[in-house]
Amino acid sequence: MNTMEYAQEIVNEIQHSVSQLGEEVEQVADLLLRSGKVFVAGAGRSGLMGRAFAMRLMQVGKDAYVVGETITPGIDKLDVLVIGTGSGETKGLISMVEKARELGAVVVAVTIMPDSTIGRLADYIVKLPGSTKDQSGNYTTIQPMASLFEQTMLVVYDAIILMMMEKTGQNTTRMFGKHANLE
Repeated sequence: MNTMEYAQEIVNEIQHSVSQLGEEVEQVADLLLRSGKVFVAGAGRSGLMGRAFAMRLMQVGKDAYVVGETITPGIDKLDVLVIGTGSGETKGLISMVEKARELGAVVVAVTIMPDSTIGRLADYIVKLPGSTKDQSGNYTTIQPMASLFEQTMLVVYDAIILMMMEKTGQNTTRMFGKHANLE
């Protein structure tokens, strides 16, 4: 295959993944709209997708934070922790979820494995198709490790932002006012 054919196959895989989403995505958008602060976490590339999501949450008007940053405040019972994890078994993320639950926060798991440790601890689950980095699961993809999961996660996060924009009457122009401007 050439580059264009690979790119088209990636788009086809993402389109197939997105077609399997359920109503839980809209439920998460509603949850985030009525929540206090929103905390986002993930490891590796999943964490990068979470960072992008936190940025858009801030731009749509939420107090959003990436867990582990120096300016991240404490979490409490009015807040939501969104964890992006393919396997649902990353030790550091499990500790975060347990602490958030202990403090009364709501936990959303975006994962391939709803029956994982994090999936079982979560209040809300957004199940995404894909393979974990070790290729476990029963989903076939041409892409390495968890690429399809991570790409689908970013698309879902952006869809949540669009739902939040629609429900709050926002548009890109209004959001642009919260875009970084020190560059």
